[in-house]
Amino acid sequence: MDRITDTVKTLLIINVVFFIGSNFLVPNIADTLFALWFPKNPNFKIWQPLTHMFMHGGTTHLLFNMFALYMFGSHIERAIGKSKFIFLYFSAGFGAAALQILFGYYEFMPMYAVLKNNGLTDVNVVEFIKNILETGQYTNYDGLTQSGLRKMIESFSIPMVGASGAIFGVLVAFAVLYPNLPLMLMFIPVPIKAKYLIGGYFLLDVYAALTGNNIIGPANTANWAHIGGAVVGFIIIWYWKKNSFNDKRWY
Repeated sequence: MDRITDTVKTLLIINVVFFIGSNFLVPNIADTLFALWFPKNPNFKIWQPLTHMFMHGGTTHLLFNMFALYMFGSHIERAIGKSKFIFLYFSAGFGAAALQILFGYYEFMPMYAVLKNNGLTDVNVVEFIKNILETGQYTNYDGLTQSGLRKMIESFSIPMVGASGAIFGVLVAFAVLYPNLPLMLMFIPVPIKAKYLIGGYFLLDVYAALTGNNIIGPANTANWAHIGGAVVGFIIIWYWKKNSFNDKRWY
C-alpha cells in the first residue's frame, strides 16, 4: 500500500487521542461535552456537530472507522489534494449530523406537539422526559402513544458519535473516482467493483433507515448519518469531477 498521507495520519491520531481521553480519562464529561446531542437536549452545544466526528462508542466502532479511513483516505487525498480532502471529509461529517438531527426532529416532534397542546412548556417537556428516563413513569396526556414516546425519548436521550458519516463521504468519493477498481471483502476473496460494493453498502443503509432492520452493523447504527455523509460526499466529488480541467489531480 502507498504511504499514508499527512492529513489521514493526523485524523487517525486525533481520533485515537479522543478515544483514549473519552474512555479512560474523562468518560462522563467527554460524552456530555463532545458527543452530538439532540438540539432540544440541555447537553447540546454548538461545537458538537464537529467534535462528535472524533468520538466513538467502543473499540470495534473506532477500529472499523479508522481502518476504512486508512484504506481509502490516502487515495482520495492524493487524487484531489489536501485542502479539498479536508473540505470533503468535514462537509460529509456535517451533512451526516444534519440529516441525523433532521430525522431526530421527525421522531421527536409528534409527541412534542401533543405535550405542547396539553399546556406544557419547553422546560416542562424536558422535565417530563427526564422523569420517564429516571422512573419509567409518566402522566398520560391525551394523544400520547407508547411508540411515539419511545421515538421521542430515543431522539432526545441518545447522542450521536463517530466518524462514520465523514468516512462514508470518503468511500463514496472513492467509488466515483475509481468505480471499476476491484475490491474484496474481508474473508470473502471475490473481487467486487468499488461502485457495486460501496453502492451496495449505501443501499443497505437506506434499507435499514427506512425499515429499522440493520442487516449489517449493530441495531443502534445511525443509518441516516451514513446516508447524509454519502450524499454530501457524492455531490461534492461529482461536482469537482464534472468541472475539472484535469482528470488526474484537482488542486
